[in-house]
Amino acid sequence: VQLQACGGGLVQAGGSLRLSCAASGVTFMTYVMGWFRQTPGKEREFVAAVGRIYGTTKYADFGKGRFAISRDNTQNTVYLQMNSLKPDDTAVYYCAASRSSTSREIFTTPLRYEHWGQGTLVTVSS
Repeated sequence: VQLQACGGGLVQAGGSLRLSCAASGVTFMTYVMGWFRQTPGKEREFVAAVGRIYGTTKYADFGKGRFAISRDNTQNTVYLQMNSLKPDDTAVYYCAASRSSTSREIFTTPLRYEHWGQGTLVTVSS
């Protein structure tokens, strides 16, 4: 299983970025997909997740109204659109996949995810 994340970079506060994560070696639509982020010295924290089929989503409070997660099961790809970025959003962002047997499950804890991408750095300047 491989998850390849990309789309990070340097952006000014108030700007936008779109992260992508392409999955291979999995039956993509059997996996809940999530985004997490981590800064040095802190634990990895939940950002957003999307269910397998119906597009059910869940967001961390800091992302509500600013971030949007989506998936394209035909392209085996999950996206994270991030708008109105703040310096506090600076982190390495990781995509993750969790095998699920139900169509509406969503997981917010890192321990529920078996597969992780390599991370992409997002830096928001003030």
